[in-house]
Amino acid sequence: MNKTRLFKKSLLAVTITTATLASQHALAAGFQLNSQSATGLGRAFAGDAVIADNASVMSRNAAAMSLFDRTEVSLGFNVIDSEVEVKGTTYTQPAAAGGNSYDVADTTNNATSYIPNFYVVHPVNEKFAVGLGLYSNFGTTNEFDPNWGSGTGTLFVNGSNVVQAVPGADAFGGVTNVSTMNFLLAGSYRINDQWSIGGGLDIIYGEGELKRQSTMNIVQVPSTPTGQTNTQQLMDIDASAWTLGFNLGTVFELNENNRFGLSYHYSPEKEVGGTVSYAGDSSIGDLKIPLPDMWEFSGYHRIEDTAFAVHYSVQWIGWGDFDRLVTTDGTEIKEYKWKDTFHYSIGGTYYISQNWEARIGYMFDEGVQDEITSVSVPDSDRQWFSAGATYHFNQDQALDFGFTYLVGKEKQVNDTITSGTNTISLDTTTKATAMLFGVQYTHKF
Repeated sequence: MNKTRLFKKSLLAVTITTATLASQHALAAGFQLNSQSATGLGRAFAGDAVIADNASVMSRNAAAMSLFDRTEVSLGFNVIDSEVEVKGTTYTQPAAAGGNSYDVADTTNNATSYIPNFYVVHPVNEKFAVGLGLYSNFGTTNEFDPNWGSGTGTLFVNGSNVVQAVPGADAFGGVTNVSTMNFLLAGSYRINDQWSIGGGLDIIYGEGELKRQSTMNIVQVPSTPTGQTNTQQLMDIDASAWTLGFNLGTVFELNENNRFGLSYHYSPEKEVGGTVSYAGDSSIGDLKIPLPDMWEFSGYHRIEDTAFAVHYSVQWIGWGDFDRLVTTDGTEIKEYKWKDTFHYSIGGTYYISQNWEARIGYMFDEGVQDEITSVSVPDSDRQWFSAGATYHFNQDQALDFGFTYLVGKEKQVNDTITSGTNTISLDTTTKATAMLFGVQYTHKF
């Protein structure tokens, strides 16, 4: 194998994980996607595992379907308009390539995503209810400007032979598009007036597009710049997979104004296969991607003899499972060492009249990064500020609106790529902000 092919293989093993399922626009810790309903969006998903004001509750807690006495259909979509600033960037080559450092121009990555959802809850009798849900729990979109950081790398040649290849800052960027869809088949059972249980089968489909390239300055050894550049296609991947998970939940009703919900979602390890086209070499196998399990506790309390209610949620996400990526042939790709995280949300609802409801919410969401950081995963602690409303046309039809402004904490990032014995580093600062909009229609039969 020539040195160009050897460089490509070693760099592929690193860049494939610099952004695999990275979370620029997932807008929750890691690549979790909190966007299951417009109703939840309007209260920062506070109390969403137990409020049960429309069929979307099944995505958070299947046991809450026992609170329905009529068939309900809910459908809608959320729009995510996000922005990530990458600024104050310094790219440093290894000593073997001269040890040069370059300031890289600031860039802002913008993306707009549309997340649909659809739910049906059908009470079979006073004890049993069944449901179907289509929504997403995970996803991301991350596209750097193709010119960002290009020309900072160096391709050392001796005549027409490559002696050493040091990719530029653009190798840390590229394109990452990942989407998932969760098909939920669920059921619930009412044990008595206070306790209900439920569960469901999650059929998850995911697909992704990952592209990396680097435009490098050509230098004739030992150190004669040619004024020319060469673009190396580092990675071009299209992959998809189906996998199965499950969820369990329970609801405890203290009385008609006070109830609690607890749910657990098991997320399996996914093997993502497809085409890995890289200099004609597809020998690294399929990627094994561990997804996190989730626990959620919610409470809902309507203040007696008033039109006000308060609600809250605490969710634990097992991102500690996402410590590294390996392939199906046992090759270790990269360490992540993410940590388990929590998010905490609190909200309020004002039942204005028979036709109108208003809601607000706040969420604090912990970032997953710990020892290792990445410019392709601008993850940090973030805050959600949410508001929403429902308009009831009549007893059978309602329209929900939700809005959230999300702001992330500024994050200092040190990212590295190792190619052979060389380590290329990138020091930068990232900050994410976003606006989320949601609309949802519910019909009771």
